[in-house]
Amino acid sequence: MVGIIMGSQSDWELMKPAADFLTEMNIAFKAEVVSAHRTPLRMVEYAQKSLENGLKVIIAGAGGAAHLPGMIASLTILPVIGVPIKSHNSIDGWDSMLSILQMPNGVPVATVALNASQNAGILAAQILAIYQPDLREKLLLFKQKLKEKVEKNAILM
Repeated sequence: MVGIIMGSQSDWELMKPAADFLTEMNIAFKAEVVSAHRTPLRMVEYAQKSLENGLKVIIAGAGGAAHLPGMIASLTILPVIGVPIKSHNSIDGWDSMLSILQMPNGVPVATVALNASQNAGILAAQILAIYQPDLREKLLLFKQKLKEKVEKNAILM
């Protein structure tokens, strides 16, 4: 139902929180490496077959030049959520952030914070919940737990 893709296997530790959240919500996903620069034909095929393969949302993490989310978005009508990754060759993550944020009109990519793949998983679940009442209930419970956690720790002294 949700595709989680990243430019390199080394990105998995930063993308795993998205997978963990989707698992917690009982949302099916498939995670794989699809590099815009090293496997461009694989990337094109992935995007072009995304609907046919039953995907509803794609989460794409990328570091450095971070072309993956935008290129995927240019090749499919599915919502794409970009996760900018601060990679080893990154300029403090700003290169990734700006590459994903600054998409031209007509090719939108929803963008979460640097290394914030859990937020991408949450956003994917929220998109899917529009048409799934059971998932809506799970998300409402998740938000309630967040509220309770903050309230429990709200008084510092």
